[in-house]
Amino acid sequence: MLSKSYTRTLLAILHDIVAAAAAWMLAYLLRFNFDLPVNFSAEMRYTLLWVVPLQVMIFWQFGLYRGIWRYASLNDLRRIVLAVLLAAIVIPFALRMARSHLIVPRSVLVLDPLLLIMFMGGSRVLYRTWKETRFQGKFKLAGEPVLILGAGDAAVALSKDLEMNPAWQLAGFLDDDSSKHGHTLNGVRVLGSLEDLPRFAGHFGISRAIIAMPSSSHQQRQRAIQICNAAKVEALTVPSFDDLMSGKVAVSQLRAIELDDLLGRDPVLLDTVGLKELLSGKTVMVTGAGGSIGSELCRQIARFSPGRLVLFELNEYALYTLEQELQQKVAGLDFVCIMGDVRDAARVDEIMRQYKPPVVFHAAAYKHVPMMENHNAWQAIRNNVLGTYTLAQAARQHGVEKFVLISTDKAVNPTNVMGASKRLAEMVCQAQGSDGTRFITVRFGNVLGSTGSVIPKFRVQIAQGGPVTVTHPEITRYFMSIPEAAQLVLQAGLMGKGGEIFVLDMGEPVKIVDLARQLILLSGYTEEEIRIEFSGLRPGEKLYEELLADNEHTLPTHHSKLRIAKARSTDEAWLMELLEWTSVQTMPDGDVKEALKTWVPEYQPQ
Repeated sequence: MLSKSYTRTLLAILHDIVAAAAAWMLAYLLRFNFDLPVNFSAEMRYTLLWVVPLQVMIFWQFGLYRGIWRYASLNDLRRIVLAVLLAAIVIPFALRMARSHLIVPRSVLVLDPLLLIMFMGGSRVLYRTWKETRFQGKFKLAGEPVLILGAGDAAVALSKDLEMNPAWQLAGFLDDDSSKHGHTLNGVRVLGSLEDLPRFAGHFGISRAIIAMPSSSHQQRQRAIQICNAAKVEALTVPSFDDLMSGKVAVSQLRAIELDDLLGRDPVLLDTVGLKELLSGKTVMVTGAGGSIGSELCRQIARFSPGRLVLFELNEYALYTLEQELQQKVAGLDFVCIMGDVRDAARVDEIMRQYKPPVVFHAAAYKHVPMMENHNAWQAIRNNVLGTYTLAQAARQHGVEKFVLISTDKAVNPTNVMGASKRLAEMVCQAQGSDGTRFITVRFGNVLGSTGSVIPKFRVQIAQGGPVTVTHPEITRYFMSIPEAAQLVLQAGLMGKGGEIFVLDMGEPVKIVDLARQLILLSGYTEEEIRIEFSGLRPGEKLYEELLADNEHTLPTHHSKLRIAKARSTDEAWLMELLEWTSVQTMPDGDVKEALKTWVPEYQPQ
């Protein structure tokens, strides 16, 4: 049985054969005012045997049978015009070679391509029009009514997508540009401004509105969300505004607005050529692969077709989850899942010896500040410091070319054990020297939705009806999305020459209470319905995070979102003393904090 795509291609070819024959014959009839002499009639039939196969061959070469008529576009029409014009140039020469004494009227050679463009292009346009108006056109009565907020190019592109989906019925556009009010876009009217949403939502029975304003600021999008919330209308958006503008978006990809959409951050510009050279075809190892940053690093690395991806993780369930995801979503990716602890020198050495990765991203760490502050302080040191040293030594012994440490803004003037342990991990990498393996550190702030962060906690509290608990009304943090953080880590890894501490551009700091308010708003509630309560600062927590210590300075790089911090250096003697300290199997929290004051002078515990 023929497949649907094969049948569609065959029908398109048959159609164009008929169209080519009809155009050629009609050109003759028009030339002779439909009174075709006998000798020219014979000539017409003979030349058909040469003209039609030649034209279809050219059409095939121009890819006219790869598309679907239902989605015929201006690009398809352009290909038809180019293919027909080329055929019009080739036909006289082909006929001359086939039969030198044959003379085709010049008017036929001019009329034929015009008629053929009209037949082929017109039939495709008519078919698309019929399909859209027959099944998903402007006059459809089924589907959920929806309004689009915005009336620019993105909104028009989205309206065309909605038009072809029976699940939706576009009621109109809303835009603050009054010059557009009353006009129609793609046959649908711009009804009014965004402030009119409550009125039109009630009139059309609207329960959802789609925000399609990619060129607007995040403040304007926040206002649109506030209007939706006040009107009790769910706000939706598309996964990527860039995809919407390029026509890649599908209605099935519509989703609820997320906090990431409101950060207002510019997309990361990656050196894809350089990253391909760094990652493609090579073995890449990621520790802490099951964590928020580690797993996203794996997803981003997979885009560059590594020779093999080594996923090193202590948490069995996290590793299993990532394994299932990569198997389903990344076809052909060669990866191995390795259970192991970065503190286990024998296991780390075994894996390094077996797979010999030239690139290592070290994301494994204990990161939860209050949990590491009490009862687990020594475990934070052992995991974050000794684990980094163990991995770094194995990397040097087995010829790793680049070792990228994922650090944190909490390592700057740390007030907690976790931050101090990460500062020590940075210093361990700095003490490795510049020969052989190049050690690079990347320092950034919080990422939205990461494991243990406030966002998942807030979501649970909102789902339970509140209250949402914030530690302090003035507590402030830097935030970026997980994909952005992972992309910048890759970029820093590419740029690093060894010994640098890269600081990511985290943008403007954000008050946690403002995040809580926005999340309540996005969930469709007001602060009267879901209260915010302040619970007080937790152990080791400070009001403000810093990206640079007081005695550090930064140097710019050629990437706008990456700077290099110049921190004090360490040496091998210091490293040996540190290792002697970390070799102790256990230590009380109080002793750990006292010792950290010596190892990290800028450490000031609360």
